[in-house]
Amino acid sequence: METRARFLIDYAAKHAPVTVRQLFYAATVAGIPGIQKDDNGYNAIQQQVLKLRRTGRMPYRHIADLTRFMRKPRTHSGVAEALEETAALYRRAMWRDLPWHVEVWVEKDALAGCLSPITSRFDVPLMVCRGFTSETFAHEAVETWAEIGKTVQVYHFGDFDRSGQDAAYDLERKLAGFARERGLRVAFERLGVTIEQIQAMDLPTREPKRKTAADMRWPYPFACELDAIPPDELRSILWRQLDAYICEHDLKVLQAAEESERDLLRAFARHAQTI
Repeated sequence: METRARFLIDYAAKHAPVTVRQLFYAATVAGIPGIQKDDNGYNAIQQQVLKLRRTGRMPYRHIADLTRFMRKPRTHSGVAEALEETAALYRRAMWRDLPWHVEVWVEKDALAGCLSPITSRFDVPLMVCRGFTSETFAHEAVETWAEIGKTVQVYHFGDFDRSGQDAAYDLERKLAGFARERGLRVAFERLGVTIEQIQAMDLPTREPKRKTAADMRWPYPFACELDAIPPDELRSILWRQLDAYICEHDLKVLQAAEESERDLLRAFARHAQTI
């Protein structure tokens, strides 16, 4: 039990933020004793991670969970505080002068926490679709693209199973249909999980569901969850894709201008304190 605890603590610390399911797959790949490759094994990991966090052995911040969130207007005690926060959060629009609008869509909200450090770094929207995307969500996305007026590139992450692939095809169809009505160009690319990734990384797989007629049409004798890709590798896949759009020289110029403008905002904040 302590061997398993030590593995979970060390893996979460090294790859944070991670999901509990990513820890489960990492433990099965590492051959940690006492972990079955089924729901019972996942539940055992889930319970142990909870205990480790409650006893202070694993920091809460090492586990990603974007399935729950709070809605509250942002308020301030005064103008000076508002300016200080604006200075701290200020970012220049990285894609303003680029001809593309890029978005990342992920099937699982829990994995949004794993990918968000990369999308935040590259100033790219991260959209959580939770299985099959509604007509409303897809339509709203395309209406936003119409206002932006650029060529759109969508990168998608989802499970390699019947429902995951069907959801991805359904999303692509809806986005392409609405985009066509607005005269927009949109490209859709699946970054994971792919059959090539499963083979190249020897990812852990599971038995595919065979409960419905649709399930029976799944042509592979296995399925693979997005969580099976190690978190650092998942982030690297996305980093490499987004980094190709950004010129290193232009990025340095933007960052220098951003820091100069942040200093200006801090000066405004200091002046506001004297009013």
